[in-house]
Amino acid sequence: MDGGGSPPPELAQARARFLELVAEIRPELHRYCARLTGSVVDGEDVVQDTLAKAFYAVSMATEMPPLRPLLFRIAHNTALDLLRRYERRHVELVGDWSDDGAVGPAVVDSPDREVVRAALATFLELPVPQRSAVVLKDVLGCTLEEIVESTGASLPAVKAALVRGRAALRARVERPDGGRKPPSPWSERPDDRARLHRYAALFNARDWEALRELLAEDARLDLVSRTERRGRAVGEYFSRYADIRDFRVVPGLLEDPTGERPALGIHSPRASEHPSYLVLIQWRGDQVAVIRDFRYVPYIADEIRLGRARFTPDPT
Repeated sequence: MDGGGSPPPELAQARARFLELVAEIRPELHRYCARLTGSVVDGEDVVQDTLAKAFYAVSMATEMPPLRPLLFRIAHNTALDLLRRYERRHVELVGDWSDDGAVGPAVVDSPDREVVRAALATFLELPVPQRSAVVLKDVLGCTLEEIVESTGASLPAVKAALVRGRAALRARVERPDGGRKPPSPWSERPDDRARLHRYAALFNARDWEALRELLAEDARLDLVSRTERRGRAVGEYFSRYADIRDFRVVPGLLEDPTGERPALGIHSPRASEHPSYLVLIQWRGDQVAVIRDFRYVPYIADEIRLGRARFTPDPT
C-alpha cells in the first residue's frame, strides 16, 4: 500500500498506525488469499490491495469499524476480482453460492485436519465458494456466521459449500496425483536462469557496485509492505544489505499450482535449512527492471517451511 513518492508526514503516520493495527490479522489474511488464488505471490498482491482499500475505508469512516470482518470481506471480493481477470485460467473454478437444501444442516463444526494440511494446489481444484468456505472454516477457524459476513452468502449456502468442499478435498487427498506438471521455465528461458545465477553470485560476493550496474535506469523496487523506489533510488537497496552479514542467496523456482517462477531464496542466517524470505527479479534484457523483496512479509516463507508451497533450489 506504499506509493513511489514520499507521502505527507500525517498520511505516512496514519498508514503506519493502520499497519500496526492489522499486523496480527495480516498472516491469516494472506493464508486466505493465497488459497483462494492458488499462489503465495498473488495472495500477497491481494493482501496489498485489501489493505489499501481498507485504509481508505477506515479514513472515511466516522468511527473505527471492526477490522477483522472488514479486511476479510474486502479480501474476498478483491480475490474474486483477480480470479475473474484470469478467467481463462480459472474458468471452471468460478461459481456462484447456491443451496439446494440437501446438505446444509450436516456441518461438523470442528476443523478438518486434512484440510489444514492441504497444499495450495489442492484448494485451487475447488469452485470458489467451496474454496472460500473451507479455508475460512478449517484453516482460519472462523465461525459460520463470520463466513457469512466475509462472503456475503447466506448461511444455508455457506453450509452447503463447506460440506461439499470438505468432501471434494478428502477425495483429492485420497487419489494419486494424476495431474501433469507444467514444464519448468528454465527449459524455455535459459537466459533468465543464467541471469538469476549471476545476480545471486554477485549478492553472495557482496559486490554491490556490480549489482547497481545491472539496474535499468527506470528500475523499480518493491520492498513489500514497506516502500517502493524507482530509478536511481533503487541503488540504496543494496546499501541496506551491506549492513547484513549472516545470509546467503539461493536461486531456484517458486512452484505455484499454475506454474513455476524463478525466485531467490534468502537464508538468514546462512545455515538455515529453509529460506527466511523470497525475492523476485524481473528482467529487461540483461538489466534488472523490477525487484520484489518479501523480507517484511515472512509468512510467505512460513508456507514453504510448512510444506504448503515449494521453493526448489537450482544447483546449476
